[in-house]
Amino acid sequence: MEGGLFIFSAPSGSGKSTIVQWLMTHPELHLAFSISATSRPPRGTEQDGVEYFFLSPDEFRQKIENGEFLEYEEVYPDRFYGTLKAQVERQLAAGQNIVFDVDVKGGCRIKEFYGPRALSIFIQPPSVDELRRRLTKRGTDSPEQIEQRLSKAEYELTFAPYFDQVVVNDDLSLAEAETLHLVKEFLGLPEDSQDEQGE
Repeated sequence: MEGGLFIFSAPSGSGKSTIVQWLMTHPELHLAFSISATSRPPRGTEQDGVEYFFLSPDEFRQKIENGEFLEYEEVYPDRFYGTLKAQVERQLAAGQNIVFDVDVKGGCRIKEFYGPRALSIFIQPPSVDELRRRLTKRGTDSPEQIEQRLSKAEYELTFAPYFDQVVVNDDLSLAEAETLHLVKEFLGLPEDSQDEQGE
């Protein structure tokens, strides 16, 4: 039985990664991250085929030319990230339900490719003001960086209507519960198979 596909996108600071990591603790969902490709060198203990597939910029460009990517982005000159079609098919064939944690454009492209086989979920902050508060509270960015992130977030919010579902992350536990419900519904799992402990 081939697995399902779940696409998560959101503006920075919306809490997407927190929600996705929480979902991954539910064994009954059989979730696995899609393993992306990158042209950056491995960091620390990263291994090829585990965290990423590490390619040279030229290898990456060759695969783009061959149409091997579902989506890709050149974040900086020669610094590519992308999702290989063949890898997704391998993971699906193994019965994994695949999670894509991608930017809004990548999310739209993957959804376009897989259509009804994929569920796309947009995690939305309650407001741009709340997003500003969260980014400021994180204390990782300068005021200039925060303003840059916010203007990018305003642009990214315009993509919400292109997603199958929008989850507003006002209260984290409610947003997590709503996301879990959507994933279970898509997989046809009963609600009472909830694993409260996330064992």
